[in-house]
Amino acid sequence: MAKNEEVKNGVIFPIGEKNDAYAQYFIGQSYLQGLISDPKISVGVANVTFEPGCRNNWHIHHDGFQLLLVTGGEGWYQEEGKAAQFLKAGDVIATHDGMKHWHGATKDSWFEHIAITAGTPEWLEPVDDQWYENLTTK
Repeated sequence: MAKNEEVKNGVIFPIGEKNDAYAQYFIGQSYLQGLISDPKISVGVANVTFEPGCRNNWHIHHDGFQLLLVTGGEGWYQEEGKAAQFLKAGDVIATHDGMKHWHGATKDSWFEHIAITAGTPEWLEPVDDQWYENLTTK
């Protein structure tokens, strides 16, 4: 049984639908629930939920940023050239314009964060499977 399964029940915000629109940029299954739908606001706000082992590809936000507010489970965040950071509920990540990074669940836990995003994403290569499998929280 995976850790933090309560995340899939939408503890704070609904889990949303399967993230089919961006599935090509993820390894594993993610879910997306938009939280702001006001066309006068140019910042996206969404609840993103990752099944165990799910993570997105490396990517860059151009002319913007991404803030991650971790609301449940356990996950990873990594910027290019730096070590991966273990994430848990209450952690906050600020990704600046042009920073190559990825984020997602640990291999044995559900993971959820609110993503506040501005700018245009550039999706890049997947996170290496063997490297990801060797990540450890210890």
